[in-house]
Amino acid sequence: MAKAAKKSGLISHGIAAQNKKGRFNYTIIDTVEAGIVLKGPEVKSLRFGRATITEAYAGERNGEIWLFNSYIPEYQGGVLSRFDSRAPRKLLLHAKQVDRLLGEVARDGISLVPLDIHFNARGLAKITLGIGQGRKKEDKRHAIAERDWQRDKARLMRNKGRDY
Repeated sequence: MAKAAKKSGLISHGIAAQNKKGRFNYTIIDTVEAGIVLKGPEVKSLRFGRATITEAYAGERNGEIWLFNSYIPEYQGGVLSRFDSRAPRKLLLHAKQVDRLLGEVARDGISLVPLDIHFNARGLAKITLGIGQGRKKEDKRHAIAERDWQRDKARLMRNKGRDY
């Protein structure tokens, strides 16, 4: 019998950080996947799944799209290079995509919302940006009611054949 492989806890592909409030606070119209410029220790921290993007936002600086206020903690693996954990990070997009996104953001009430940071099949860090329109309080209440109804409906369908 072979020994079970030891899990390292590193994320080689899949979601490293997620912004669940982004889809609640905004109605997502469209999504765009962008590359993100990271230093080596930042990638290591992401692979451990320790990043937070709940307070992050994307915006324009010098005609480019940047990610602001995302938190990627320092890697504690003995690396000598230090970095600012909340530093702005450049997002890699084609020029046409940047123009389109900046045009969308210029409209009233439209924001670029980071939805998740993930590793693609090749192991590269990518960020999913949502083009979102802010929701009002009553829209949020409606979303909560719809989510609760979907959950109750699934529970009823699952228990349909059972005798009580």
